[in-house]
Parts: sequence; structure tokens; C-alpha cells
Amino acid sequence: MSATSKTAKKSVSRVGRMLGLGAERMMREPQLVAVADGLVVTDTAAEAFFVLSSTNSDLMPEEQQDSEQDAAALALSKILPGYDCHLKVIWSRLDGETFRQEALKIFNAGDVEVFADMWAARLDQLELPQRHILLGVRIAERDSAGGAAVKKKAADTLGIGSTGLADGELAHLDALVRRLERRLESTPWRARVAPVELLAWAISRESYRPQPAPPRLPAVTGAALVRLTQSKAIPQPDHVRMVDARGNTCAWVSVLVMPAFPEELVTPGDQEWLRCLSEISYTNPHTDFEQLVLPEASIRFSVWRKGRAIKEVDKIRQAAKEQRRSAAEGSAGETFAEIEETEVVMEGVRQRMSRDGMTLMEDHPRLLVVSTESLEDLRARCEAVIGHYSGVDIEVVVADAEQRELWLEAQIGDMLRVLDLGHKRGTDALAASMFWGGSEAGDTQGPIAGLLTGTTPGVCRIDITAGSARGDATTTAFVGRSGRGKTTSMMLATLTAAMKGAFALMLGFKGDEGGLIKAGEYLKLPSHHVTCGLETPAVCDLFRLLPKGDAALQVVSQLLIILPERMRDAGVETHLLKVCNWVAAGEDPATWRVVEMLAQSPDPLAADAGQALTELARTQLGAPLLGVPREGASPLRPEPGLWLVQVPGLTMPQAGTAPRDMTMTERVSLAVMRGLIAYALNTSARADLRNLPKVVSIPEVHVLTGTDDGRRFLDYIARTGRALDTSLAIDTQDPKSLMGLDGVMEAITTVCGFEQSTAVQQDAMAELLRLPVGEASRALIHGVGKTGSGEIRHGHCIVRDHRDRVATMQWDAPSEELLHALSTNPKDQAADHQAAQNPDPDAARQHPDVEDTGAAPADPSSVHRPADQASEDR
Repeated sequence: MSATSKTAKKSVSRVGRMLGLGAERMMREPQLVAVADGLVVTDTAAEAFFVLSSTNSDLMPEEQQDSEQDAAALALSKILPGYDCHLKVIWSRLDGETFRQEALKIFNAGDVEVFADMWAARLDQLELPQRHILLGVRIAERDSAGGAAVKKKAADTLGIGSTGLADGELAHLDALVRRLERRLESTPWRARVAPVELLAWAISRESYRPQPAPPRLPAVTGAALVRLTQSKAIPQPDHVRMVDARGNTCAWVSVLVMPAFPEELVTPGDQEWLRCLSEISYTNPHTDFEQLVLPEASIRFSVWRKGRAIKEVDKIRQAAKEQRRSAAEGSAGETFAEIEETEVVMEGVRQRMSRDGMTLMEDHPRLLVVSTESLEDLRARCEAVIGHYSGVDIEVVVADAEQRELWLEAQIGDMLRVLDLGHKRGTDALAASMFWGGSEAGDTQGPIAGLLTGTTPGVCRIDITAGSARGDATTTAFVGRSGRGKTTSMMLATLTAAMKGAFALMLGFKGDEGGLIKAGEYLKLPSHHVTCGLETPAVCDLFRLLPKGDAALQVVSQLLIILPERMRDAGVETHLLKVCNWVAAGEDPATWRVVEMLAQSPDPLAADAGQALTELARTQLGAPLLGVPREGASPLRPEPGLWLVQVPGLTMPQAGTAPRDMTMTERVSLAVMRGLIAYALNTSARADLRNLPKVVSIPEVHVLTGTDDGRRFLDYIARTGRALDTSLAIDTQDPKSLMGLDGVMEAITTVCGFEQSTAVQQDAMAELLRLPVGEASRALIHGVGKTGSGEIRHGHCIVRDHRDRVATMQWDAPSEELLHALSTNPKDQAADHQAAQNPDPDAARQHPDVEDTGAAPADPSSVHRPADQASEDR
């Protein structure tokens, strides 16, 4: 430090001491010089900034959370000693227009503009907050505050001021940032360098003025940086008033301090004092609605090197020891209990520091509460924050007459100014705050599936086609009891995959999936609805679905399933193979030609088989296999788009039923299912579709798991999905039936677990979700489908993503019309059918389940989560 700088600081310190203040309170604010990826440079120092990832602690087993908390405390002790650090927890709104631009890149089929606009409007309606956790670490000192002030004044006087940063210095600082990132990325926070756009936004947002978007440059300097940091703040005794460019108040900000913590913090629990920021709500004095406060946090801290920490502990322990001896030598011969306790505690701390790697730190926690409505609203928010923390024995107060210093202290690039409102404690105290904890699940990019409903609000992204792209398995399971929204959720996921240009096939064994096609037509997707029956003869003819070389044997197997056992025992297989080979060699092979030739055969057995098949071709289940195709029948084709294939009247045999014990209906149903499976397998393996994402969705998959063919199909699709870029989505009420399918279990990357009622199924669900099997998990799974008042909450589930993060989420649709189209509720489907038969332009407004208010529909099968239920549901 130069002599001039020392003189300047001494002068400030002298004034500060006269006023009873520290020197730092009186220092001028540092001037920003440059902002780059992971770097904020002022005229006094350079700080590295990292984005910390959230962890899903809400449903994390207690042992795992304890382990993660210990790892975080150890990371503080091992990586950050000697550094001055700045932890910030800030919030932003998920902007609809931002996602709209993203959606235009994600989706490429159907009416992309309309779909993107739907989601943009929905997100704007929800006003979902997003949490950002930033960690700043001071990596270099450039000058003292006094020295910087002198230099700036001299430069301004001489007209030689510079607002840039030398390339050599920038490169050196960048190297320091990357070196520190490599150490922090292996911590529970999975730190990564903060992008320059995020840092520029975090700096400019403090003015609460509309600011230009940060330029996409390697570094923001000069005039661009000045524009981003223009602001005006007027300090008041209990708040800071932010003023816009026209002189109007645009926000009120109060800084709260936390002067007292309990001696021990109990975690996991409500005393996780930074994780709980998103849980604090208040009643808006203007609207009387309950809203989230969303206070922000600014914690400046420094971790002591172990040598210094040990000396401090030994000093306190020795002082307590001397006081104890002095008291014992006195006339009373007694010592105070507090002195003895201090000595014992310090001895324990000393041992922990030697054994566990723990060290001490000094932290200065501040909470910032903001209102853009009124000063009255700000004070209501502050009271809610104070009341929340008093309920967990943590003292929080509005800092009186120090709002300016504390507000400056919270700014990125500033310094610790109020030193006397801090705490000296172990690193586990900051780790116990679980500042990175909350709710986190789903993909990092891609389409939005719904809303997280844990302690950290936000969206949950689920892309059922993403497994192959990331080199992972490709199966998504929707599991839960009937009527909880799992099929509607799977239809939403399948529809979204089709909007991405995938070949999306749903095999509708359940019968209530017709809304998928209505939704696809609404979004102008190529949509095909194939109902297997008398109206669609030969739709499942394997000669039409498979290559010639593969079809003959598959048709033989299919016909053998249909024919009774007495014919199989008599040797009808030879006749079938002979005729199928002859037909396959012709110009227009078809199963009906096989049936016709068998019926005309001079051999009695073949003729008998042909006659039986001819009669079956006239039935609802037989026509799709054996009928003669006619013009207008909907064929199955391997083309991109949305495909729904339904089979009314399908009756599958129970698991383990011998062929001789199957009824005719069961045998024909099994043959139809085999045809559909062959179509799905052939399409997924086609060379000309290899680069096209493909999805096979199966509601009520337990229909398949009860048969050998079905289990083999599921196993094959699950195991080969990554190589063939084919994703499998399955929906079942019976999670226990999946446990014996090793191929499927190995391939499941994402599980959406809805409510289950029985202990056996709850335990199976817990295994699928990788939650501890026990009473706690059973209670969680049993209650996930209900609101706090016990009402059914459709579409609410527990999701496990491909990173094994587990959270609660609510499936959501971007519009009321789309949700109504997808409804599986019989009343909705009946009303739609009646409306189709009797068109009425006012029918939509008269429908009892749809309100023309933009709010959520009242339909009990809805997977929509109304915004005004958010606080109750959490």
C-alpha cells in the first residue's frame, strides 16, 4: 500500500472512530472495471464468480443429507481457507418470452408458433420464480480503496482515465478462475463458471430499472458496463428507496441482519436457514392474497486457515481454564458452570479440528427483502420474514440506520462494511443452512413437463426422447393407481415428443386415449387414429407391416396362436408354412390370401383351418388380421407423426395360462397384440428411420407383462432403445409386475410415481423411485395424490430423473383447451362426442367443466395445477 493510500485510510478510520463506526463503513464503493465469464473486476479487487447447482434435499434420506452436509462443510474447510467469499441467493422470474424463443428451437413439427405461444402465456400467468446461487471468491487485490480513489481523482483531473482491462491481466485472472473451478466442481454444489450474461444481469437488476440486455461479448467493459450499472438509491432509516431514470420510486429494499442463532442447529429440518427462503409467505396488504416473499440472501464470509483457527480456539480454551483455576483458588472454591462448559466445548472443537478437518469461519449473513408495490407491502414482507425465523429460534431484525452500508455490502464487487454483525463459528454452521438444498429434478433443457412442488419453486423439464442423445437408456415409467392422471401425463409427454418431430406411437389397450389425436390435430400435427375392428380390415396384417423376408414366419406364428390346439396337434403348421411361403413369393402378399388358399385346399386339415379363419375374419378382432383390405381403411405406416392404435374388446390371457386353456377371444387378442408388436419393432429398427427419434407409449402395460410375447417385446425395446433411438414410455397400475423384468428395470431412467394404496405396491414404488423402503416412504407415496384437505390432486407425482434426483412435481398443460382435449374423463369424452354430433358454437362456453376465465379447469381428471393453490400444496 502506498503512503498516500495509508494516509487516506487512516483519515477515514479516524473519522469512523470518532463516530463509533468502523473504517469500512466510510469507504467509497468500488468502481466496476470489467465483467467476464466467471469474473468481476473492480478498481480494488478481482472476484471469481461461480454458479452453484441445487441439490434435491426435500426427499433425500436423512443419512444422505447428513453426508452431503458434511461434505459441504469439508469443502469449505479444504478449498476456501484464506479467501474472502460472497454467497448470494437471488431470484428471477421465468419469463414466458424467453421460453418462447427456446421453444422455437426445441420443436419442429406441427404448429410450433401456437405451441410456443401457449407455453409463454402459461409461464407468464404462473410467474414462477427461479433461484440462482452465486459464489464469489476474491482472487486478487488490485489496489486499496484509498489508493483507488486517489488514482481515479488524478486520472479524471488529467483526462487519462481508462475503463478497460489489459488482455494480459484478464488472461491471468481467467486462469485463476478456471483453477478454482476445477476444485469446486467436485463439491456437492457442482460449481461452474458463471456466464458473463448472468453476472451482468445480477449486477444490473439491483437498480430495478429496465436495463438493456448484456452484450454477448467475452467481457463487458466501458460504456456497456456503465449502462448496466446506472442506478440511484436513497437510503432511509429502515429501507433503501430505488429511483428510476424519471425520478419515480421503482422499488423499496430493506436489509435484515441475523444477530443471533441458537447454539445448535437441528438439521434436516426447519432450521436450514437459507434453504427455507422459498417457503416464507405473507398476506399482501393490497390484495389480501397470500404470496411468497422470496427474500434474497447475501453472506460475506471468510474461512480461517486451520493454524489461525486452532490458535483462536486454544486462546479461548486457555482463558476459560485460567478463569476456572482462579475461581477455584478463591475463598468460595467454586467455578461458574459457564466457564467449565466453555472449556469443555473448546476442547471438543479442538479435537474435531484435528480429527475431522473442520475449521472456523467468520460469516455475516444478511437478508434482502424487496417490494415493487409500496412501502407498506415491504414492511409486511419484512414482518413475515422476521416471524418465520423467530419460529425456528433464529433472530432476524431490520437493520436500523445502516441500510446504506448494508445495501452496498450486498452488491457484487463491493466489500464487507459492517464488521460487528457477524459470527465466528465452524464451517458446518454455514453448511447447515443447506443454501443449495431444496427441490431439483428433471432435464436441464428441453420441453417443460410441469412444476416442481417442493420447497424450491420452478419448472420440471422431462424429455422422454432425450435418453439416446445423452447415451443413456430410454425408458420412462408412469406408475400409480387408476384415476390419478398418469395416462394423461404420458399423453402430454408423447404429444410433446411428436412436436419435436418424432415418430410417436401409442398402443391403446385401455380405450380412453382418443384425446391424444384430438390434441395432435389441434396442434396441426400429422395425426393418425387407427381403431382395429371391422372398419379397418387387414390393418394388422403382418404381410403389410413387415418386409417380405420376415413376414412369412411371423404370419405362421400368428395363425398358430389363433387356431385351436387340436389343429396344431394334427400338424397344421406344415400347411401354414407351405401356403405362407407361396403367398410371400407373389406380387401382393396378404394374410387373407393365405386364408383363401387354405380354405380351397384339398387337404381336409388345411381346409378346416381355412374355414375357421374365414369365419374369424368376420369378427371385430379377426378382421384386422385376416380381413380383405378395402379402400379407405387406415393403414399403419412408418411415418413421423402421432399414431394411436386402439383395439376395442382386447382380452388378454392371464399370466401362465397354457395355450390349450385359452379361450378363442384370448387367442385372437394375443395374435392382434403380436401384430402390433411386430409393427412397433419393425418401425423402430428401420434403417431409413435410424436418425429419427421414435417413441412407443403403452398405457396399462400390465396387459403386456402378463404374456410371454409382451414381456419379450418390452425387454427388447428397453434394451435396444439407445441404439435404435427408440424411447419406451410405459404406464401401469402395478409397479410390482415390473420388478421381474430385468431388461425394463435396467433401462428405466425416469419414473413418475403417482399415488399407490397398498403396502406391497408402495414398497415396489419406493424401489422404483430409489427411496428407502419403510413407513416414511409408504406415507409419502400414499399421500402424493391428495391435497392438504384430502381432495384428489390429479397429475401430482414423485419424479426420479436420470440423475437419481427425487422430487415432487405437478404435470401441467400449456392451455385449458389442450388439457380438455387430452382428458380421459368419461364425462368429458361423452360431452365432446355429443358436441360432435350436434355442433353448437356456444357449447364450449356452456361446458360445466371449462370456465372462460383463463384459470384452471374444474375437471377432476385435470393434471393442471392452479397457481393460487401453490402455497397450500407446498
